[in-house]
This record gives sequence, C-alpha cells and structure tokens, in this order.
Amino acid sequence: MTENAKSGVLLIESQYFPPISFYKTLINHDILQIEKYEHYQKLSYRNRCYLAGPNGRMILSVPLTRGKNQRTLMKDVRISNEERWQSLHWKTLVSAYRRSPWFEYYEEDMQGLFEKQFSFLLDWNMACFEWVNNKLGLSPAIQFTDSYQKVVSGVTDARDRILPNAPTPEDAPQYTQVFQERVGFLPDLSILDLLFCEGKQSLTVINDGQ
Repeated sequence: MTENAKSGVLLIESQYFPPISFYKTLINHDILQIEKYEHYQKLSYRNRCYLAGPNGRMILSVPLTRGKNQRTLMKDVRISNEERWQSLHWKTLVSAYRRSPWFEYYEEDMQGLFEKQFSFLLDWNMACFEWVNNKLGLSPAIQFTDSYQKVVSGVTDARDRILPNAPTPEDAPQYTQVFQERVGFLPDLSILDLLFCEGKQSLTVINDGQ
C-alpha cells in the first residue's frame, strides 16, 4: 500500500490512535484526506485501538451513542459520554505502559488530552491524531472529503484496507515491547505502543525498511 516515492494524496477513514501500518502508509504521502461522509463501519479502527498488555493484545474501544450497529455518517457519529470511558482508557494506558521507557516523558501532556470531552468521534480521533503527530514530528497537510465517492482517481485509496483482523503487514517494524518476554512480540499495535517504547526514535522505526 506504500509507494516508493513520497507524493500524492492518501485517502483513508478516521481512526482512533491508528496502528503503525497507518503511519507507514502516511509517511509516503504529502496530503492526508480523511473520509467523513462514509457510513460508520464496525469491526474497524474507527473507534478502537490495540495495545500490549501483560496477557497479550488488548483493546480500547470508544463507546458510541447508538452502539456498533449504527448506520450513521462518520461525521455524525456521537460518543456516549454517560460512562467514564476516558478515565478507564487512561487508567489502562498507565497500567500497561508505566514501565515503558518513554511513558513518563509524555504522561502529563497526554493526561490533559484525556481530560477533554468530545461529542463526536471524528473530533476525538482528530485530537488524538494531532497529538501523536506533534510527538512524532509529522505535519501532513490534512483535508476532509466533502462527499462520498465510491471510486476516487488520483489518490491512494486506503479506505477499509487497514483492519484489525487483516494479516500482519510483512514490513511491520520490530522493536522492544514492555511485555515481550512474557507474551512475545505483538506486531502492528497502536502507534501509542511504539511511541511509549521508542519515544523520539519512533519515526526512525516507522521509516525502517522503506
């Protein structure tokens, strides 16, 4: 899905702290175009991300007002803030990564992100995405679609190409994870796993093998 030269537009759905494969695709493009007029799709990264835990891969899922079966435009999907999901996600991150080399470095700033409440999933995903980009030193030009087009020419259309149950990418980066000795290496987790384990070297790890 990546290209040999950095150029053009990457069209993809909004994701919650996307997996590393998302970023390996992103760094080969100048412009990121986020699809906001698609219908929400369950079993995707749109409202979930995967982390490394002491018992293997674990999931963080953002609760939605109409659940996972809604047929709503992505731009209109609302978060269910009746439950304290942000507090739970934050506590899970602290528990999983407090022993990682870089978590303490990002902890205070990231805690502030989880204290901000959002009504729409797209807005929350974008806040998380921009937070990570700032830490990675990435600054792609970001656009949003103004209508849904099933077929789009002149772009790399990666919509619904990066999925939780897809085969592990052959170029998935290797690095040392917190629970690796216990559960083995878990490839293509959320970008947060890489960031907390490799810190300022994360972009170098992503670029490895390009």
